[in-house]
Amino acid sequence: MNNKNNIKLVATDIDGVWTDAKMYYTENGDFMKSFSTYDGMAVQLLREKNIETVIITSEDSNIVLQRAKKLKIKNVTIGEKNKLEKIKKICADKKIDLSEVAYIGDDINDIDVLKEVGFSALTSNSPIKGKIKVDYITNRKGGDGAFREFVDLILKEN
Repeated sequence: MNNKNNIKLVATDIDGVWTDAKMYYTENGDFMKSFSTYDGMAVQLLREKNIETVIITSEDSNIVLQRAKKLKIKNVTIGEKNKLEKIKKICADKKIDLSEVAYIGDDINDIDVLKEVGFSALTSNSPIKGKIKVDYITNRKGGDGAFREFVDLILKEN
C-alpha cells in the first residue's frame, strides 16, 4: 500500500463515489442525485487537517456545483474528459507532487488518475474492480459513505 502519511490533497470523482451512480429523472426532464451526508462530513474532517478536497467529474451537472457550494469546496471541475491532465495542473498550481494526492473513483474514466496518484481507491461496487490495481477498495458502496470511509483511512494515518 502506498504511503498515506504525506497526502496534501484529496481528489474525487462524484457519480458512483458520492452518489449511487443513478440519475433520477422527473417527467419534465429534470434530474436529481442523492448524496450521503457522511461524505459531506468527510470534507469538513479534511478541512480541519488543512487537506483540500477537489472534485473532478466528467458529468456536466450543476447539481455537483450546488453540492460543492454547500460544502464550501472551491476547486470543482465538471465536464472534464481528461482527469489526469486536470490533476497535474492542480498539482503544478499548488506546487505538490502527484504522490501527495489521494484519489477515489469508480469507472474507466478514472483509471489514468488512479495509476498515477500516491494513494488510490475504488468503491466496493465499482465495475472496474479487478481490472486495475488500487491501494484500497472501500467496504461501502458509492453513495453510501464510500468517500467518508476513504477519508477516515487517510486521516487515521495523518
